[in-house]
Amino acid sequence: MAKQKVKTNRSAAKRLKVTATGKILRKQSGASHLLRKKTRKRKRNLNKWVEVSQELKSHVKKLIPYKF
Repeated sequence: MAKQKVKTNRSAAKRLKVTATGKILRKQSGASHLLRKKTRKRKRNLNKWVEVSQELKSHVKKLIPYKF
């Protein structure tokens, strides 16, 4: 009997991306509102993709199993 397929978490699939080298990237929080008091530099840096922490990688791999 064949194994069951694992469902991909669609919200995670839309929010995360995997690079060719296997790094999991996410967008940073805090860049959508209350922007007036944040400096240009801070807003610019919030717009960048950052790597998911080592502690969360195993959890994320379960959410998006077919992106690897």
